[in-house]
Amino acid sequence: MKAPWQAKHTMLTLWRTAAAAVIVLIEAMTAPRPSGGARPCDAKGTAVAGLEMPELLDNFFKAFVPIFVSVDAIGVLPLFVGLTEGIDRPARKRIIGQSLITALLVAVAFIFFGKWVFGLMGITVGDFEVAGGVMLFVIAVLDLVSQSKGSRYALQTIGAVPLGTPLIVGPATLTMSLILVDIYGTWVTVVAIILNIAIAGAVFLSADALTRILGRAGSQAVAKVASLILAAIAVMMIRKGMPEAVSAIVSAMHK
Repeated sequence: MKAPWQAKHTMLTLWRTAAAAVIVLIEAMTAPRPSGGARPCDAKGTAVAGLEMPELLDNFFKAFVPIFVSVDAIGVLPLFVGLTEGIDRPARKRIIGQSLITALLVAVAFIFFGKWVFGLMGITVGDFEVAGGVMLFVIAVLDLVSQSKGSRYALQTIGAVPLGTPLIVGPATLTMSLILVDIYGTWVTVVAIILNIAIAGAVFLSADALTRILGRAGSQAVAKVASLILAAIAVMMIRKGMPEAVSAIVSAMHK
């Protein structure tokens, strides 16, 4: 049938894109430095060439883990199973493909245009860190005290909304991606996003097997632990963004 083939093609394309991005990133970061010892920079001014492999892997791991926690594919798994309960396998694969495309488009667009929008509105990174941290903390607390993530989202369009966004790529992932771009560079963050979305697709495709292994209680327990880690990340973001936000307020008052 057409639907499962389209979903399989989407997954293959996503994995190929992720693999190609990793290869390009490794080649760029391990390239010899130009004369003078300067490291070429990406669009955000972050060095992307001449890095040693241990440093490259360390940067990628530090970008990958926060996004992995934010995406929380295993925590979303019980919701995916509930939303697709009673739906045949071809239709379920079509929903997975739709959710992955939506998540990828939203995340990449936000990475490349989010800062531009901030510039138009006069929002600083510190403002976004504090506001995003408060928002993430509220989301994490709601996840910790609620029985299901799905109880807070409308279920009108399963593939794009709520699976693609905000469950796969939501406020947590978008907030974290902008912060990671400033720390580790655009392409490291983009590759980390692509790999995490691909992992989410693999988790959803293996929903039946994973649910049998973890059980509904096990999946919910993993989701609660991820929410607790997300709350800690939110506190860290508020702590890091507060000095810049306060400095901007003081500067504005002295003008």
